[in-house]
Amino acid sequence: MTVLQNNILPQISPAYDPWDPIVSLRTHGRHLLTSVEMTVTHLCNMRCEHCAVGDMLVMKEAPFLPLDLMLKRLDEVEHLETISMTGGEPALLDKTVDEVIVPLLKYAKERGIRSQINSNLTLDIRKYEKMLPYLDVMHISFNYLNADDFYEVGFANTGRPTPRVGAVRLYEKMVENARRLSEMGMFISAESMINYRTHTKLDGIHQLINEMGCRRHEVHPMYASNFASTLPVLSLDDMRNSIHKLLDVRNQDMWMLFGTLPFFACSDREEDRKLLRRLRQEPNITVRNDPDGRNRVNVNMFTGSVYVTDFADIPAFGNIQERGLDDIFGEWLNEHPLNQTVNCHCDAAACCGPNLLVADMYYKGVDFKSRKALQL
Repeated sequence: MTVLQNNILPQISPAYDPWDPIVSLRTHGRHLLTSVEMTVTHLCNMRCEHCAVGDMLVMKEAPFLPLDLMLKRLDEVEHLETISMTGGEPALLDKTVDEVIVPLLKYAKERGIRSQINSNLTLDIRKYEKMLPYLDVMHISFNYLNADDFYEVGFANTGRPTPRVGAVRLYEKMVENARRLSEMGMFISAESMINYRTHTKLDGIHQLINEMGCRRHEVHPMYASNFASTLPVLSLDDMRNSIHKLLDVRNQDMWMLFGTLPFFACSDREEDRKLLRRLRQEPNITVRNDPDGRNRVNVNMFTGSVYVTDFADIPAFGNIQERGLDDIFGEWLNEHPLNQTVNCHCDAAACCGPNLLVADMYYKGVDFKSRKALQL
């Protein structure tokens, strides 16, 4: 393991987002594996209607692969810059926090790489305080104006009646934890999805995120996968209008990160390019390219299976019990026909092209590799 001397890293900011594949692409001249996400639990105390991995959630956790194996595979990734941990709710079991999450966060700190946890932040704050000394970004989902929204969205797929009073307590705990942890110095990035429920509410949701002290508000369209596969698809017009309305009222001092947007500089629609111009010109706004399959893979820490995306229905592409992550990623990048359909890049627009879900939902039959950016 290479240890960073003096542990000095650039500050995560609108000028430096190490999860964006455009950063490593510009540094190395080609896509490389720089980010590894690990699924550290399939348990969760919620069942959100939009959950991208909802069908994988269980009631009893399977045994982990040895942590040493995961650390060995991370060591082998030559250009590793970031790790992320996701679930389920990673903090649900103390054993997972103490024996998996904290050791991985310490590893990242010692190696000089960035770390992120994806959590609903609804549990005892002491669980999250254990992560505070080592963690770079606490990522939460926040798609609510009140406890009623939280109840309707967060427990839509429980399969059985869920008492509202319990959901209200979790909502209040999440808000309280976000405020207290922000005051302690934790970098909390709250993600809101643009979907049929939220597209008229994003301005109010943004205000609550601001009041919780979060440092960043992420905004990502919801795409049809897993639990969300049967939900209504939002039109591009509604999505575009929703973003403009949010930009009209946002706190311009807060970093706002948009991701996996279905709008591109090579579009022949002037309204698309108008939105992109606004996103480029306003302060403290960034548009992140999708890392999945471009500079990131996901590792299931129970089976060792490696996936190139959380959301598209692509089978496992290898296993860490048999092969290193750079080799697995290289095979996907250079040989898989699905990757070749969307593996385009326009440096002038800082764009790495659409991800597979965006292309399938809104641009069927469009050859992005033959298009060029128009004047923004």
